[in-house]
Amino acid sequence: MKIQSLVAGLIGLIVCVLAPSLGLAQISSNAKGAVPTEYSSGNQDSIYVFCGQKGEINASLTATSPNAELATFEWQKYNALTRTFDFFSSDVSGSTTSTISTLQDGAYRVNITPTGGTVTTYTAWVFNNYITTTAAITNSDCNSFTLVGTSDTPILTYVDLPTGTSRTVNKGILVNWTADNESVNTFLTTQIFDPPTKDTDYTLTVSDRFGCLSRSVVSYISIVTKASFTYAPEVQAGVPSGKIEAPLSVVFTSTSDNADQDKFQWFIYKDREQIIRESQANPSAVIDSFLIHTFTSNSIYKYVFENTGSYNVKLVSQKVSEFNTCYDTVWLPKLSPIVIDTSFIEAPNFFTPNGDEANPEFVVRFFSMKSVKISIFNRWGKMVHVYENNNVQGFGATEASDPKSVWDGKVGGKVATPGVYYYVVEGKGRDDKRRKTNGFVHLFRDK
Repeated sequence: MKIQSLVAGLIGLIVCVLAPSLGLAQISSNAKGAVPTEYSSGNQDSIYVFCGQKGEINASLTATSPNAELATFEWQKYNALTRTFDFFSSDVSGSTTSTISTLQDGAYRVNITPTGGTVTTYTAWVFNNYITTTAAITNSDCNSFTLVGTSDTPILTYVDLPTGTSRTVNKGILVNWTADNESVNTFLTTQIFDPPTKDTDYTLTVSDRFGCLSRSVVSYISIVTKASFTYAPEVQAGVPSGKIEAPLSVVFTSTSDNADQDKFQWFIYKDREQIIRESQANPSAVIDSFLIHTFTSNSIYKYVFENTGSYNVKLVSQKVSEFNTCYDTVWLPKLSPIVIDTSFIEAPNFFTPNGDEANPEFVVRFFSMKSVKISIFNRWGKMVHVYENNNVQGFGATEASDPKSVWDGKVGGKVATPGVYYYVVEGKGRDDKRRKTNGFVHLFRDK
Protein backbone atom coordinates (compact mmCIF):
# COMPACT_ATOMS: atom_id res chain seq x y z
CA MET A 1 0.00 0.00 0.00
CA LYS A 2 2.84 2.31 0.90
CA ILE A 3 4.53 1.46 -2.39
CA GLN A 4 1.35 2.27 -4.33
CA SER A 5 1.03 5.60 -2.54
CA LEU A 6 4.68 6.40 -3.28
CA VAL A 7 4.28 5.60 -7.00
CA ALA A 8 1.12 7.70 -7.21
CA GLY A 9 2.93 10.61 -5.57
CA LEU A 10 5.86 10.37 -8.00
CA ILE A 11 3.48 10.30 -10.98
CA GLY A 12 1.73 13.42 -9.67
CA LEU A 13 5.06 15.18 -9.22
CA ILE A 14 6.14 14.26 -12.76
CA VAL A 15 2.86 15.60 -14.17
CA CYS A 16 3.31 18.87 -12.28
CA VAL A 17 6.87 19.25 -13.55
CA LEU A 18 5.97 18.47 -17.16
CA ALA A 19 2.72 20.43 -17.16
CA PRO A 20 4.18 23.61 -18.71
CA SER A 21 5.55 21.61 -21.64
CA LEU A 22 2.29 19.86 -22.24
CA GLY A 23 0.66 22.91 -23.74
CA LEU A 24 -0.59 24.97 -20.80
CA ALA A 25 -2.53 28.12 -21.73
CA GLN A 26 -0.64 31.01 -23.30
CA ILE A 27 -1.00 34.00 -25.63
CA SER A 28 0.67 33.69 -29.02
CA SER A 29 0.68 35.66 -32.26
CA ASN A 30 1.92 35.62 -35.83
CA ALA A 31 4.01 38.77 -35.28
CA LYS A 32 7.40 38.99 -37.03
CA GLY A 33 9.14 39.72 -33.76
CA ALA A 34 8.66 39.48 -30.02
CA VAL A 35 10.56 40.52 -26.88
CA PRO A 36 9.73 40.24 -23.18
CA THR A 37 8.73 43.24 -21.11
CA GLU A 38 11.13 44.70 -18.60
CA TYR A 39 8.80 45.22 -15.68
CA SER A 40 10.40 46.34 -12.45
CA SER A 41 9.11 43.23 -10.70
CA GLY A 42 6.96 40.14 -11.12
CA ASN A 43 6.39 37.99 -14.16
CA GLN A 44 7.25 39.42 -17.57
CA ASP A 45 4.79 39.52 -20.46
CA SER A 46 5.42 39.25 -24.19
CA ILE A 47 5.59 42.25 -26.53
CA TYR A 48 4.53 41.38 -30.09
CA VAL A 49 5.55 43.74 -32.89
CA PHE A 50 3.73 43.60 -36.24
CA CYS A 51 5.24 45.06 -39.42
CA GLY A 52 3.08 46.95 -41.88
CA GLN A 53 2.44 50.22 -43.60
CA LYS A 54 1.93 53.50 -41.78
CA GLY A 55 -1.68 53.59 -40.53
CA GLU A 56 -2.19 49.87 -41.06
CA ILE A 57 -3.74 47.93 -38.16
CA ASN A 58 -2.81 44.26 -38.40
CA ALA A 59 -2.00 43.14 -34.85
CA SER A 60 -3.69 40.02 -33.49
CA LEU A 61 -3.46 37.68 -30.51
CA THR A 62 -4.46 34.06 -29.96
CA ALA A 63 -5.12 32.51 -26.56
CA THR A 64 -5.02 28.76 -25.97
CA SER A 65 -6.77 27.12 -23.04
CA PRO A 66 -4.82 25.03 -20.51
CA ASN A 67 -4.12 21.57 -21.88
CA ALA A 68 -6.31 22.41 -24.91
CA GLU A 69 -9.50 22.15 -22.87
CA LEU A 70 -12.79 23.62 -24.01
CA ALA A 71 -13.16 27.03 -22.42
CA THR A 72 -14.65 30.49 -22.51
CA PHE A 73 -12.44 33.55 -23.11
CA GLU A 74 -12.85 37.09 -21.84
CA TRP A 75 -10.54 39.68 -23.38
CA GLN A 76 -9.66 43.00 -21.74
CA LYS A 77 -7.65 46.04 -22.85
CA TYR A 78 -5.41 48.14 -20.64
CA ASN A 79 -6.65 51.66 -19.87
CA ALA A 80 -3.68 53.93 -19.30
CA LEU A 81 -5.82 56.61 -17.63
CA THR A 82 -7.31 54.37 -14.97
CA ARG A 83 -4.41 51.87 -14.96
CA THR A 84 -6.98 49.08 -15.13
CA PHE A 85 -8.05 46.55 -17.74
CA ASP A 86 -11.44 47.26 -19.33
CA PHE A 87 -13.69 44.75 -21.05
CA PHE A 88 -12.81 44.27 -24.72
CA SER A 89 -14.63 41.15 -25.99
CA SER A 90 -15.73 37.69 -24.97
CA ASP A 91 -15.73 34.31 -26.66
CA VAL A 92 -18.20 31.75 -25.30
CA SER A 93 -18.06 29.37 -28.22
CA GLY A 94 -16.49 26.73 -26.05
CA SER A 95 -13.41 26.33 -28.24
CA THR A 96 -9.86 25.60 -27.18
CA THR A 97 -8.54 28.86 -28.71
CA SER A 98 -9.69 32.41 -29.17
CA THR A 99 -8.27 35.03 -31.55
CA ILE A 100 -8.74 38.78 -31.55
CA SER A 101 -7.48 40.84 -34.47
CA THR A 102 -7.23 44.35 -35.90
CA LEU A 103 -5.87 45.46 -32.56
CA GLN A 104 -4.77 48.94 -31.66
CA ASP A 105 -1.45 49.32 -29.83
CA GLY A 106 -1.59 48.39 -26.18
CA ALA A 107 -1.81 45.61 -23.59
CA TYR A 108 -4.46 42.89 -23.79
CA ARG A 109 -5.41 40.44 -21.07
CA VAL A 110 -7.40 37.23 -21.40
CA ASN A 111 -9.23 35.33 -18.67
CA ILE A 112 -9.62 31.70 -19.67
CA THR A 113 -12.23 29.57 -17.90
CA PRO A 114 -12.15 25.86 -18.82
CA THR A 115 -15.35 23.90 -18.37
CA GLY A 116 -15.47 23.04 -14.70
CA GLY A 117 -12.02 24.54 -14.17
CA THR A 118 -10.44 27.58 -12.62
CA VAL A 119 -9.71 30.90 -14.33
CA THR A 120 -6.21 31.52 -15.69
CA THR A 121 -5.08 34.98 -16.81
CA TYR A 122 -2.44 36.02 -19.36
CA THR A 123 -1.31 39.42 -20.65
CA ALA A 124 0.52 40.56 -23.79
CA TRP A 125 1.38 43.81 -25.53
CA VAL A 126 0.94 44.46 -29.26
CA PHE A 127 2.29 47.23 -31.51
CA ASN A 128 1.52 48.04 -35.12
CA ASN A 129 4.97 49.01 -36.35
CA TYR A 130 6.11 50.58 -39.61
CA ILE A 131 9.16 52.13 -41.24
CA THR A 132 9.05 54.63 -44.10
CA THR A 133 12.03 55.98 -46.00
CA THR A 134 12.93 58.43 -48.74
CA ALA A 135 16.22 58.80 -50.60
CA ALA A 136 17.65 61.72 -52.57
CA ILE A 137 20.94 63.04 -53.95
CA THR A 138 22.08 66.62 -53.42
CA ASN A 139 25.23 68.74 -53.94
CA SER A 140 26.50 66.67 -56.85
CA ASP A 141 29.74 68.02 -58.29
CA CYS A 142 33.04 66.76 -59.67
CA ASN A 143 34.40 65.77 -56.28
CA SER A 144 31.46 64.35 -54.38
CA PHE A 145 27.73 64.14 -53.86
CA THR A 146 25.50 63.71 -50.83
CA LEU A 147 23.10 60.86 -50.18
CA VAL A 148 20.19 62.20 -48.14
CA GLY A 149 17.89 59.69 -46.48
CA THR A 150 14.89 60.18 -44.21
CA SER A 151 13.19 57.63 -42.02
CA ASP A 152 9.98 57.62 -40.00
CA THR A 153 9.08 54.93 -37.48
CA PRO A 154 6.94 55.10 -34.32
CA ILE A 155 8.29 54.98 -30.78
CA LEU A 156 6.93 51.89 -29.07
CA THR A 157 6.02 52.73 -25.48
CA TYR A 158 4.48 50.37 -22.93
CA VAL A 159 3.69 50.58 -19.23
CA ASP A 160 5.54 48.96 -16.36
CA LEU A 161 2.35 47.47 -14.89
CA PRO A 162 3.67 47.13 -11.32
CA THR A 163 4.57 50.85 -11.15
CA GLY A 164 2.58 52.53 -13.94
CA THR A 165 5.70 54.16 -15.42
CA SER A 166 6.42 54.26 -19.14
CA ARG A 167 9.08 52.20 -20.82
CA THR A 168 10.34 52.26 -24.43
CA VAL A 169 11.00 49.22 -26.58
CA ASN A 170 14.51 49.13 -28.02
CA LYS A 171 13.87 48.73 -31.74
CA GLY A 172 17.54 48.34 -32.76
CA ILE A 173 17.25 50.52 -35.87
CA LEU A 174 19.84 49.81 -38.57
CA VAL A 175 20.63 52.06 -41.54
CA ASN A 176 22.51 50.87 -44.61
CA TRP A 177 23.22 52.44 -48.00
CA THR A 178 24.23 49.93 -50.66
CA ALA A 179 25.34 50.10 -54.29
CA ASP A 180 26.04 47.10 -56.50
CA ASN A 181 25.30 44.82 -53.53
CA GLU A 182 28.05 46.41 -51.45
CA SER A 183 27.59 48.47 -48.31
CA VAL A 184 28.45 52.15 -48.75
CA ASN A 185 27.57 53.82 -45.45
CA THR A 186 25.42 53.41 -42.31
CA PHE A 187 24.25 56.99 -41.80
CA LEU A 188 21.06 58.48 -43.19
CA THR A 189 22.97 61.42 -44.67
CA THR A 190 26.46 60.80 -46.01
CA GLN A 191 28.84 62.44 -48.46
CA ILE A 192 30.26 60.22 -51.19
CA PHE A 193 33.70 61.19 -52.46
CA ASP A 194 35.30 59.95 -55.68
CA PRO A 195 31.94 59.48 -57.46
CA PRO A 196 31.57 56.50 -59.80
CA THR A 197 31.96 57.00 -63.53
CA LYS A 198 28.86 54.98 -64.32
CA ASP A 199 25.22 55.64 -63.48
CA THR A 200 24.60 53.90 -60.17
CA ASP A 201 21.54 53.07 -58.07
CA TYR A 202 21.92 53.66 -54.34
CA THR A 203 19.52 51.78 -52.06
CA LEU A 204 18.66 52.98 -48.57
CA THR A 205 17.50 50.21 -46.23
CA VAL A 206 16.23 50.98 -42.73
CA SER A 207 15.36 47.96 -40.59
CA ASP A 208 14.80 47.02 -36.96
CA ARG A 209 15.31 43.99 -34.73
CA PHE A 210 11.73 42.81 -35.39
CA GLY A 211 12.26 42.28 -39.12
CA CYS A 212 10.44 45.44 -40.19
CA LEU A 213 12.16 47.34 -43.00
CA SER A 214 11.76 49.91 -45.71
CA ARG A 215 13.80 50.53 -48.87
CA SER A 216 14.18 53.51 -51.15
CA VAL A 217 16.29 53.77 -54.29
CA VAL A 218 17.86 56.87 -55.82
CA SER A 219 19.83 56.96 -59.07
CA TYR A 220 23.13 58.78 -59.39
CA ILE A 221 23.68 60.02 -62.95
CA SER A 222 27.43 60.20 -63.35
CA ILE A 223 28.97 63.54 -64.29
CA VAL A 224 32.60 62.55 -63.72
CA THR A 225 35.31 60.87 -65.79
CA LYS A 226 38.25 58.64 -64.95
CA ALA A 227 41.27 59.16 -67.17
CA SER A 228 43.37 56.23 -68.37
CA PHE A 229 45.36 55.35 -71.47
CA THR A 230 47.56 52.74 -73.06
CA TYR A 231 50.48 53.25 -75.42
CA ALA A 232 52.18 51.14 -78.06
CA PRO A 233 55.67 52.01 -79.35
CA GLU A 234 56.43 51.04 -82.92
CA VAL A 235 58.37 47.84 -83.50
CA GLN A 236 61.95 48.77 -84.41
CA ALA A 237 63.46 46.07 -86.59
CA GLY A 238 67.12 45.27 -86.08
CA VAL A 239 67.53 47.34 -82.94
CA PRO A 240 69.66 45.69 -80.24
CA SER A 241 67.64 43.83 -77.64
CA GLY A 242 66.39 46.07 -74.85
CA LYS A 243 67.17 49.26 -76.75
CA ILE A 244 64.78 51.95 -78.01
CA GLU A 245 65.97 54.37 -80.67
CA ALA A 246 65.02 57.85 -81.77
CA PRO A 247 63.03 58.70 -83.69
CA LEU A 248 60.32 56.62 -82.03
CA SER A 249 56.69 56.61 -83.08
CA VAL A 250 54.21 55.90 -80.28
CA VAL A 251 50.44 55.48 -80.50
CA PHE A 252 48.55 56.59 -77.38
CA THR A 253 44.98 55.40 -76.88
CA SER A 254 42.64 56.83 -74.28
CA THR A 255 40.73 54.18 -72.32
CA SER A 256 39.07 56.76 -70.08
CA ASP A 257 35.72 56.01 -68.45
CA ASN A 258 32.73 58.26 -69.13
CA ALA A 259 34.75 60.83 -71.06
CA ASP A 260 33.60 63.12 -73.85
CA GLN A 261 35.21 61.57 -76.90
CA ASP A 262 36.13 64.87 -78.57
CA LYS A 263 37.90 66.62 -75.72
CA PHE A 264 41.14 64.84 -74.82
CA GLN A 265 44.24 66.81 -73.81
CA TRP A 266 47.67 65.23 -74.17
CA PHE A 267 50.81 66.57 -72.51
CA ILE A 268 54.28 65.25 -73.34
CA TYR A 269 57.02 66.50 -71.05
CA LYS A 270 60.62 67.22 -71.99
CA ASP A 271 63.55 65.15 -70.87
CA ARG A 272 65.11 66.59 -67.73
CA GLU A 273 68.51 66.93 -69.39
CA GLN A 274 66.92 68.90 -72.20
CA ILE A 275 65.36 71.32 -69.74
CA ILE A 276 68.75 71.79 -68.06
CA ARG A 277 70.46 72.46 -71.39
CA GLU A 278 67.82 74.98 -72.40
CA SER A 279 68.05 76.72 -69.02
CA GLN A 280 71.82 76.95 -69.25
CA ALA A 281 71.61 78.31 -72.78
CA ASN A 282 68.95 80.88 -71.80
CA PRO A 283 69.48 81.69 -68.11
CA SER A 284 67.04 84.61 -68.11
CA ALA A 285 64.23 82.77 -69.92
CA VAL A 286 61.38 80.78 -68.42
CA ILE A 287 61.71 77.26 -69.80
CA ASP A 288 58.49 75.40 -70.39
CA SER A 289 58.55 71.84 -69.07
CA PHE A 290 56.31 70.25 -71.65
CA LEU A 291 57.35 69.33 -75.12
CA ILE A 292 53.87 69.44 -76.56
CA HIS A 293 50.33 70.15 -75.41
CA THR A 294 47.64 69.18 -77.85
CA PHE A 295 43.91 68.51 -78.05
CA THR A 296 42.53 65.54 -79.97
CA SER A 297 39.02 64.98 -81.23
CA ASN A 298 39.25 61.21 -80.82
CA SER A 299 40.76 58.75 -78.40
CA ILE A 300 43.90 57.98 -80.46
CA TYR A 301 46.95 60.21 -80.62
CA LYS A 302 50.21 59.44 -82.44
CA TYR A 303 53.45 61.19 -81.60
CA VAL A 304 57.00 60.83 -82.89
CA PHE A 305 59.80 61.35 -80.35
CA GLU A 306 62.59 62.84 -82.42
CA ASN A 307 65.26 62.87 -79.71
CA THR A 308 66.62 60.59 -77.03
CA GLY A 309 65.71 61.02 -73.40
CA SER A 310 63.21 60.05 -70.70
CA TYR A 311 59.69 61.33 -71.31
CA ASN A 312 56.57 61.49 -69.21
CA VAL A 313 53.07 61.71 -70.64
CA LYS A 314 49.85 63.04 -69.15
CA LEU A 315 46.27 62.68 -70.33
CA VAL A 316 43.40 64.91 -69.21
CA SER A 317 39.89 63.66 -69.94
CA GLN A 318 36.74 65.65 -69.36
CA LYS A 319 33.00 65.24 -68.98
CA VAL A 320 30.63 68.13 -69.62
CA SER A 321 27.20 68.07 -67.96
CA GLU A 322 24.49 70.67 -67.46
CA PHE A 323 26.06 72.40 -64.46
CA ASN A 324 29.60 71.03 -64.30
CA THR A 325 32.67 70.33 -66.39
CA CYS A 326 34.68 67.63 -64.67
CA TYR A 327 38.30 66.73 -65.42
CA ASP A 328 40.56 63.85 -64.51
CA THR A 329 44.29 63.44 -65.02
CA VAL A 330 46.46 60.37 -65.40
CA TRP A 331 50.22 60.08 -65.88
CA LEU A 332 52.46 57.35 -67.08
CA PRO A 333 53.55 55.37 -64.03
CA LYS A 334 56.48 57.19 -62.41
CA LEU A 335 58.65 54.13 -62.75
CA SER A 336 57.71 53.58 -66.39
CA PRO A 337 58.53 56.66 -68.47
CA ILE A 338 59.22 56.36 -72.17
CA VAL A 339 63.01 56.04 -72.33
CA ILE A 340 64.86 56.41 -75.63
CA ASP A 341 68.50 55.37 -75.47
CA THR A 342 71.47 57.59 -76.21
CA SER A 343 73.23 57.67 -79.57
CA PHE A 344 76.23 55.63 -80.59
CA ILE A 345 78.23 54.59 -83.66
CA GLU A 346 80.02 51.30 -84.25
CA ALA A 347 81.88 49.88 -87.22
CA PRO A 348 83.30 46.43 -88.03
CA ASN A 349 87.05 45.83 -88.41
CA PHE A 350 86.79 43.56 -91.45
CA PHE A 351 84.48 42.44 -94.25
CA THR A 352 84.70 39.84 -97.00
CA PRO A 353 83.06 40.75 -100.31
CA ASN A 354 84.07 37.40 -101.84
CA GLY A 355 80.67 36.06 -102.85
CA ASP A 356 80.17 33.69 -99.92
CA GLU A 357 77.45 35.95 -98.47
CA ALA A 358 79.30 36.25 -95.15
CA ASN A 359 80.10 39.86 -94.20
CA PRO A 360 79.81 41.00 -97.81
CA GLU A 361 79.55 44.73 -96.94
CA PHE A 362 81.17 47.26 -94.71
CA VAL A 363 78.13 48.34 -92.63
CA VAL A 364 78.36 51.05 -90.01
CA ARG A 365 75.74 50.86 -87.30
CA PHE A 366 74.53 54.22 -86.05
CA PHE A 367 71.91 54.43 -83.28
CA SER A 368 69.68 57.42 -82.40
CA MET A 369 71.73 59.58 -84.78
CA LYS A 370 70.44 62.74 -86.44
CA SER A 371 73.28 63.12 -88.98
CA VAL A 372 76.02 60.77 -90.13
CA LYS A 373 78.98 61.03 -92.52
CA ILE A 374 81.00 57.95 -93.46
CA SER A 375 84.35 58.36 -95.25
CA ILE A 376 86.63 55.48 -96.31
CA PHE A 377 90.21 55.96 -97.56
CA ASN A 378 92.81 53.62 -99.08
CA ARG A 379 96.35 53.38 -97.78
CA TRP A 380 97.44 56.37 -99.88
CA GLY A 381 94.70 58.61 -98.42
CA LYS A 382 92.44 58.57 -101.43
CA MET A 383 88.73 58.52 -100.60
CA VAL A 384 87.12 55.40 -102.01
CA HIS A 385 83.64 55.75 -100.47
CA VAL A 386 81.59 58.50 -98.83
CA TYR A 387 78.08 58.67 -97.44
CA GLU A 388 76.32 61.57 -95.73
CA ASN A 389 72.80 61.84 -94.27
CA ASN A 390 71.53 64.82 -92.28
CA ASN A 391 68.17 63.29 -91.36
CA VAL A 392 68.83 59.75 -90.25
CA GLN A 393 65.75 57.62 -89.63
CA GLY A 394 66.12 54.23 -87.98
CA PHE A 395 68.89 52.03 -86.70
CA GLY A 396 71.93 51.98 -88.96
CA ALA A 397 71.39 51.11 -92.57
CA THR A 398 71.76 48.20 -94.94
CA GLU A 399 72.20 47.86 -98.65
CA ALA A 400 68.48 47.21 -98.91
CA SER A 401 67.41 50.23 -96.85
CA ASP A 402 70.03 52.74 -98.02
CA PRO A 403 72.49 51.33 -100.58
CA LYS A 404 74.76 54.38 -100.50
CA SER A 405 75.38 54.05 -96.79
CA VAL A 406 77.35 50.81 -97.09
CA TRP A 407 80.55 50.02 -98.98
CA ASP A 408 80.36 46.93 -101.11
CA GLY A 409 84.16 46.72 -101.60
CA LYS A 410 84.15 48.33 -105.05
CA VAL A 411 85.67 51.53 -106.35
CA GLY A 412 84.20 53.03 -109.50
CA GLY A 413 82.34 49.76 -110.10
CA LYS A 414 85.49 47.66 -109.92
CA VAL A 415 86.50 45.41 -107.05
CA ALA A 416 88.89 47.08 -104.67
CA THR A 417 92.23 45.61 -103.84
CA PRO A 418 92.22 43.47 -100.68
CA GLY A 419 94.00 45.09 -97.80
CA VAL A 420 93.63 47.64 -95.04
CA TYR A 421 91.47 50.72 -95.43
CA TYR A 422 90.84 53.61 -93.08
CA TYR A 423 87.39 54.86 -92.12
CA VAL A 424 86.08 57.96 -90.37
CA VAL A 425 82.45 58.07 -89.14
CA GLU A 426 81.14 61.21 -87.52
CA GLY A 427 77.84 62.87 -86.88
CA LYS A 428 75.41 64.32 -84.35
CA GLY A 429 73.18 62.19 -82.17
CA ARG A 430 69.57 62.85 -81.34
CA ASP A 431 70.81 63.60 -77.84
CA ASP A 432 72.72 66.59 -79.32
CA LYS A 433 76.05 64.88 -78.72
CA ARG A 434 78.80 64.77 -81.35
CA ARG A 435 79.78 61.20 -82.18
CA LYS A 436 82.93 60.11 -83.99
CA THR A 437 84.73 56.85 -84.52
CA ASN A 438 87.62 55.97 -86.81
CA GLY A 439 89.91 53.05 -87.44
CA PHE A 440 91.12 50.42 -89.86
CA VAL A 441 89.00 47.89 -91.67
CA HIS A 442 90.38 44.81 -93.44
CA LEU A 443 88.99 43.85 -96.83
CA PHE A 444 89.41 40.11 -97.51
CA ARG A 445 88.58 38.35 -100.75
CA ASP A 446 89.98 34.84 -100.43
CA LYS A 447 87.41 32.20 -99.63
